[in-house]
Amino acid sequence: MIRTHAAGGDFGHLRAEFALPESFGPDVLAEAEAAVVDPLESAGDREDATGLPFVTIDPPGAKDLDQAVLIERVDGGFRVHYAIADLAAFIPPGGALDKEARRRGQTLYLPDGNVPLHPPVLSEGAASLLPGETRPAVLWTIDVDASGEPTATNVRRALVRSTEQFDYETVQASIDAGDPHPSVAALPELGRLRRELAIRRGAVELQLPEQEISGDPDGGWALIQRPRNDVDAWNAEISLLTGMAAAKIMIDAKIGVLRTLPQPDAEAVEWLGRSAQALNIDWPEGKSVSEFLAALDPGQPASMALFADTTRLLRGAGYTAFDGELPELTTHAGIGGAYAHVTAPIRRLVDRFATEICLAVSAGREVPEWVRAALSEVPEQMSASDALAAKVERASIDQVEAWVMAEHIGGEFGAIVLRAEETKAEILVEDPPVMSKCTGEKLPEGERIRVRLTAVDVDKRKLSFERA
Repeated sequence: MIRTHAAGGDFGHLRAEFALPESFGPDVLAEAEAAVVDPLESAGDREDATGLPFVTIDPPGAKDLDQAVLIERVDGGFRVHYAIADLAAFIPPGGALDKEARRRGQTLYLPDGNVPLHPPVLSEGAASLLPGETRPAVLWTIDVDASGEPTATNVRRALVRSTEQFDYETVQASIDAGDPHPSVAALPELGRLRRELAIRRGAVELQLPEQEISGDPDGGWALIQRPRNDVDAWNAEISLLTGMAAAKIMIDAKIGVLRTLPQPDAEAVEWLGRSAQALNIDWPEGKSVSEFLAALDPGQPASMALFADTTRLLRGAGYTAFDGELPELTTHAGIGGAYAHVTAPIRRLVDRFATEICLAVSAGREVPEWVRAALSEVPEQMSASDALAAKVERASIDQVEAWVMAEHIGGEFGAIVLRAEETKAEILVEDPPVMSKCTGEKLPEGERIRVRLTAVDVDKRKLSFERA
């Protein structure tokens, strides 16, 4: 693995470039501090679910823990208990915290630290589902039959206590060893069932390699390619199950905010078929896009190239709010059904509002007026923060790529051609995992080639390659 040890390798310049907030104002911090109270003293009519042995599964070292899970096998299927951090318990509507969260939209992640949606006293403290701590939560209980389909949903406020904090690799290792924690022992079976249903629904999953930045032991930065393990996918299915249950509640009540994506048009699907043919990938007759893509080996160069092409099918994602009349579009083509964000309120603004709608509808209460009033603004706030988050993530990766590669001008590397035009191509350098452009005559899409690094502009975060 190639690493960088560049002096001054911090991301302060990116924070300045994107005008990211450096801290919270004193009024926001004061309100957050005042909101931290003993959950037992402010429990109200919350259900006491502290006896349920919840566990969390997050990246190593995470402190902003949104979700805790417990999956039980029951007669005829499964019972999923999913506890979600209850941010609304800490944020007075219309107050300084609320206004600042609406301005930020979501937590932004940079390699040298995040720009949180909420002050750390909440996001990494009083609201976070940290192990061994009693916390206010929104508790979803979803009964699922033997085929993986939900049969009943119950959502209410509760007090919970997580018993363990795990990361994905630890849970995967325990499952592989045949000794999983009892709270997630049923996760593989349910996760597989939900994934099979997703494929049948038409869900599209692009299994492209994920570039990640990690801290180097010597103080620099390293680029790594982290393969997605099974626990990643199964855990995501539990979140999707909950989000789809939330969407059903809101659609039935004709009030809510959904994550939506239109179906790809026939021309885009035909174009994907031509791409598969050009890459010599057989698309069996009668197989849907979802079934076809799910059967590909993501480690093969041709598959990677096709997944890169498939992004054309997933354009136009947004947030759709409604109150009193259902919108024309209520589904998300990438998920294969109606879906809403409710499982990450520490890190994402929209989840707090969608959750309050689900709680009110489920309890037979009127949706709070402050939630109704926000519905016209939240979609735009979230779309803007999504766009900023994508730019910050891409700029961070581009910067580390430039730092990593600056000392290797003239070097040759193995690469996979993902997309090719007449005079340039998008390539994935395999070690270190770098996404870049390569110039020259049209390259063979979906094949491995050798490339030469010809130039690096660290300030502009640009790399230049040519075919070796």
